[in-house]
Amino acid sequence: MPLRTLCGAALLLLASACTSVPPASTAPVPAAFPGASWEPQPVAEQGPACRRGLAAAGDYLRTLDTTALMAVQDGRVLFAYGPVEAVSIVFSVRKSVLSMLYGPPVADGTIDLDRTLADLGIDDTGGLLPIERQATLRDLLTARSGVYHAAANGGDDAAAAPARGSQMPGRYFLYNNWDFNAAGTAFERMTGRSIYQAFADDLAAPLQLQDFDPARHVRSGDARRSEHLAYPFFLSTRDMARLGHLMLQQGHWRGQQLVPADWVARITQQTTPASQMHPAHTARRGFGYGYLWWLLQEPPDSPLVGAYMAWGVHGQYILVVPKRQMVIAHKRQVPVAGNWNVSWVGPKAFLHAARLLATAPCRAGKAP
Repeated sequence: MPLRTLCGAALLLLASACTSVPPASTAPVPAAFPGASWEPQPVAEQGPACRRGLAAAGDYLRTLDTTALMAVQDGRVLFAYGPVEAVSIVFSVRKSVLSMLYGPPVADGTIDLDRTLADLGIDDTGGLLPIERQATLRDLLTARSGVYHAAANGGDDAAAAPARGSQMPGRYFLYNNWDFNAAGTAFERMTGRSIYQAFADDLAAPLQLQDFDPARHVRSGDARRSEHLAYPFFLSTRDMARLGHLMLQQGHWRGQQLVPADWVARITQQTTPASQMHPAHTARRGFGYGYLWWLLQEPPDSPLVGAYMAWGVHGQYILVVPKRQMVIAHKRQVPVAGNWNVSWVGPKAFLHAARLLATAPCRAGKAP
């Protein structure tokens, strides 16, 4: 296993032997935002119980193949592990990013989610069936299009797709890259802007992403299979955390409403519970789905109740935990060439680490 490094408070653990710790304050903390770089939570603000909790998270991460993790609470770095500045490809996290980009053009009427593929003139290699062309943009964003045309890239549940034309749009959930890629095409067609330009202007610049390079970004996939290509992103873990923090703040960032608050609420509201997902192995994961965001289904006493996440293959996550005013970004770095045989950090393992971080009593209860 490669050498890991622990940053921030986790370096100063294990020194305390205190056995009695006052409860952490639960007073609301005003919104805080990073500037050009993230600020750490000062170790002086962390009690012994907090440090023990972070130590337990660090010990657990060393048993995984995690490349990097950053946990942000109340706008400051609570815990960092590994090279959080390293940039690598992120796969299906791209879908949640696209969902964020949809917010402003939906709000100003540029995009109408009830327009159909036929309305937009969206077709594909070999032609879509008439029933498939009845799918709306809303169906694409919720993985309910009923379109089972081959996608330009893999990494979905297309192998379990029903026969083409067998499902009415809007009625059947299948995690299907054709939907997500066509949603990218529709965004570009209706706004007149590329996904990457919109991301650079509308999110990367105002968020002051530290490691984003527009030159690395291009749509990709096998155009012989489908004309609707994927749109992978190359992001660092610390920049993934900024995207999560924007979602935590309901799309608000330093006086600007980058993503409409009602859109953030809509895309993180459940449209499909786990029980309605197909195939069965996807339903067994126990997550709901909104508009390109996965929703945790947790008991009321869980520290992660109400949380939602972007999720990419191998172990790429942006977890937003409103109950703890926390964001956790995680990466299992994968070579650009896509070595699919490397080990994964699955959601069960990642969420165990997240619970350790979320239960550590570290909130100061005051503005930084």
